[in-house]
Amino acid sequence: MNYADIKQYDISNGPGIRISIFVSGCNHHCKGCFNQETWDFNYGKPFTEETIDTIIEYMKPSFIKGLTILGGEPFERVNQQGLLPLLRKVRKVYPEKDIWCFTGFDFMKDIYSNMYQNWEETREMLSYIDTIVDGKFVEELKDLSLRFKGSSNQKTILVKETLEKGEPVLWDDRQVQY
Repeated sequence: MNYADIKQYDISNGPGIRISIFVSGCNHHCKGCFNQETWDFNYGKPFTEETIDTIIEYMKPSFIKGLTILGGEPFERVNQQGLLPLLRKVRKVYPEKDIWCFTGFDFMKDIYSNMYQNWEETREMLSYIDTIVDGKFVEELKDLSLRFKGSSNQKTILVKETLEKGEPVLWDDRQVQY
């Protein structure tokens, strides 16, 4: 797996100050995508053990709320496989910090009903992720007033609660403490 960038102090992709990693590789190719260079699976740098160690070190300060994974497409199968060592380590070292993930896949249709049922990587990956922002970016539905989303078709989903209920449980940003 390759990655395009790591943002050490990100306030745009989840609540609070976060570390964000942008993975390379995406087959959605959304019209108006803000990160088209990450469509190429070979773009950027190789994701290595040293990359994981850097992210773990960046997460050390108490003011860092958590990790955000986006791209590219984190739920491309090769990216799931590449991200699992990072997610395992983050959960072990920082169990109190949250993990957000942005995906162009529809959570219930693509991830829950297909990948989760068929791929061990997806089941493990979802066990570490707290919140997913799902759905392709749709330029015609672009809405700058939305919090942590680009278009109105996207949903912010609480993963553990959704898996327990078998139906989407949405994140309510009015309850977040900063």
